[in-house]
Amino acid sequence: MSHKYVYEFSEGDGSMRNLLGGKGANLAEMTGLGMPVPQGFCITTEACTRYYTDGEQIGDDIRDQIVAYIGRLEEMTGKKFGDPDNPLLVSVRSGSRASMPGMMDTILNLGLNPTVVDAFAKKTGNPRFVYDSYRRFIQMYSDVVMEVGKAYFEELIDEMKEHRGVTDDLELTADDLKELSEQFKAEYKAKIGSEFPTDPIEQLFGAIKAVFRSWDNPRAVYYRRLNDIPSDWGTAVNVQSMVFGNLGDTSGTGVAFSRNPATGDKGLYGEFLMNAQGEDVVAGIRTPLTIDQLKQQNPAVYDEFQAIVDKLEDHYRDMQDMEFTIEEGKLFMLQTRNGKRTAAAAFKIACDLVDEGQISTEQAVKMIDPKQIDALLHPQFDAAELAAATPIGKGLPASPGAACGQVSFTAEDAAAKGKRGEDVVLVRLETTPEDIEGMHYAKGILTARGGMTSHAAVVARGMGTCCVSGLGDIGFPPGGTSFTLGGVTYNEGDWISLDGSTGNVYGVAIKTVPAEIGGYFGRIMEWADEFRTMKVRTNADSPTDAAQAREFGAEGIGLCRTEHMFFEADRIAAIREMIVSKTPEQREAALAKLLPMQRGDFEGIYEAMEGYPVTIRLLDPPLHEFLPHDEDDIVALAGEMNIAADELHSVIDSLHEFNPMMGHRGCRLDVTYPEIGAMQTRAIIEAAINVQKRHPEWHVVPEIMIPLVGEVKELAFVKKIVTDTADALIAEAGVDLKYLVGTMIEIPRAAITADEIASEAEFFSFGTNDLTQMTFGFSRDDAGKFLDAYYEKKIYESDPFARLDQTGVGKLVELAVDLGRQARPDIKLGICGEHGGDPSSIEFCQKVGLNYVSCSPFRVPIARLAAAQSALANR
Repeated sequence: MSHKYVYEFSEGDGSMRNLLGGKGANLAEMTGLGMPVPQGFCITTEACTRYYTDGEQIGDDIRDQIVAYIGRLEEMTGKKFGDPDNPLLVSVRSGSRASMPGMMDTILNLGLNPTVVDAFAKKTGNPRFVYDSYRRFIQMYSDVVMEVGKAYFEELIDEMKEHRGVTDDLELTADDLKELSEQFKAEYKAKIGSEFPTDPIEQLFGAIKAVFRSWDNPRAVYYRRLNDIPSDWGTAVNVQSMVFGNLGDTSGTGVAFSRNPATGDKGLYGEFLMNAQGEDVVAGIRTPLTIDQLKQQNPAVYDEFQAIVDKLEDHYRDMQDMEFTIEEGKLFMLQTRNGKRTAAAAFKIACDLVDEGQISTEQAVKMIDPKQIDALLHPQFDAAELAAATPIGKGLPASPGAACGQVSFTAEDAAAKGKRGEDVVLVRLETTPEDIEGMHYAKGILTARGGMTSHAAVVARGMGTCCVSGLGDIGFPPGGTSFTLGGVTYNEGDWISLDGSTGNVYGVAIKTVPAEIGGYFGRIMEWADEFRTMKVRTNADSPTDAAQAREFGAEGIGLCRTEHMFFEADRIAAIREMIVSKTPEQREAALAKLLPMQRGDFEGIYEAMEGYPVTIRLLDPPLHEFLPHDEDDIVALAGEMNIAADELHSVIDSLHEFNPMMGHRGCRLDVTYPEIGAMQTRAIIEAAINVQKRHPEWHVVPEIMIPLVGEVKELAFVKKIVTDTADALIAEAGVDLKYLVGTMIEIPRAAITADEIASEAEFFSFGTNDLTQMTFGFSRDDAGKFLDAYYEKKIYESDPFARLDQTGVGKLVELAVDLGRQARPDIKLGICGEHGGDPSSIEFCQKVGLNYVSCSPFRVPIARLAAAQSALANR
């Protein structure tokens, strides 16, 4: 028997998500629950993978199975493909195992051709419906399968409405739509060079191939990279008999949630349109009605839908996102899935489900995406400035939060400016899936069209980006570089502010302030900490950062970068004096000026950490980073230091390096200039002694980290400087102060010889930023110039500096862990690179047995939740 690539909905269930995709598995599950699901079948994700393996061709065995299942669908429905008297029409939709709203493609009304259309119009007595369906099919098929593009067809529709003197698509007559269909086919022929296909089987396989191809379209690839979705998962294809929401005023289509996806409040929430097809609601082409208005228009359908919603939420034990169609008063369910929600809603829903007895605290912790916490911690508007501002318009509050930025009108412009660190608000008539990158980089999104379930709203909520949609008062003059609202014209680059919680739009920049975290967040984090086994520390270089991290639950500092303290105005002169010194005595005199400053910094950090461990890294960057390179700055600095400009030039030239990343930095500085390490150790230990005396209830244990070690002998050399200095200070003070000396594992040689390194190091902290650079052999500052090409050619799926490369860098980490523990069983192991706040990297850290992860202050809650989920997954 050949491998099975096609399943009827009745042959599957919800457990087959990896094979049938999320949509297919849920359609199968709803079918099993006896819900009104239009019949159909699912082509598996394995078929998609095979499609790419076979050179983007559908194999004969898969083709035969699909044709056979079309025959079975014809038997079930009593309709036949291409039959003018009783035609079978189908929808073709994508369905990945991970929800990717709007990232892949859909085709409706497949099976229509001129013969079927003419006969179908006579049979139904509703020619407007038939020609409306046909023009939609031609437009979708041309766009999705043949990549003609929607814009050409939209222009034809707009021209038709202008000629007829109407503003709404619904005002076009059957004859108008028939004429449009002919215009669409002419446009297709002009662009493609052949007639629009009439054979339903040819249409079907063209559509299936297009859905498979859409798995690799640019927006889907970008979304996968953003959400850690592997490319080899593939997408399933769902072929489903059509039900029609555009048959007339007793038909309609809608999208609804079992709870409010913005706030988490329990209760039916959604939108619908009568006499429409599903794309009309999500595309934002017409502004829909709220779901409660359906109760007034058709109470029986509303009550039936409410009962189904309750049953689905009880079954899945999570908030559901559903699509439905009403065909001449009869309800059909087209989809259900666990709904995308804002971060605030995610925490509330999880807590409410626990309180309702639907799920356990363990399930509550597991159901929240740690990355969503980022959105929860985003700033809100300053209350005083907000009160003083007057809205210029009000749209729908599609995704909460506050955004302030300069107006940008294209996704490309928003992405380019966002990458440069500029704050932008993307302003569009409506967004499309092609806008995904610009939406990602925008601080906020404002659209003139669309409702609460439009593309802009759904994607923005998933990203945690502020969004206001459906502000129909916006006008867009020709040129595409301005918009009008409230009688005022706003040009590209003008500042505006959006309130995603109220829908208000302001024509000025409004200051933002940090968000206040509510009680639901605290409950979830408390439960997470019960399950978590790894500690979570923070990377903090100042008392302010340390205090912020403690508020977010940090259990210590995993990386304090001392060099950041030297760049402040009152310190840079002393460090420069040290650099130009010609003798150890001169260097020590300059360093003596820095000592009280560093000691004060460390005291503030110890105080903020309240007795939790603090790892302080000795000076790491090359010395030339502290000196100017512009000629005017060099001359000015020479004057300040009372030395000749030529002499300063000479010093700068002597420090020049061809590859500073691998140059005179890290522990090499202390080998060359031992007095630097001695001064820093003195500041670290004296600060610890002072704080311990002030707080005898704390247990201050400094952890002194020697960076960039690749050879045990250099570690031993620098360690002796540290221990000689520290031991003398402790003895002189007559106190009992413990301290640890360890190193960063950031050079591949250090990982390979970790057993030797551990003979001197009491802890390892994996500096995965540099370890990644040195393992891959490229700089993270320059990699952006070519990584896009690597993504495009599927050499890399994700940025190795954002997501730990577990295959290569991960092997070095795992090797160092094993060797380090063999040599020193009680060695403390952690990670302090950027990967310390990435959930997939944290899961790896859990598996290899690290004691802690360390990340930036605002990522501490993310790490706490991800660490809990990793502990639960590895039980």
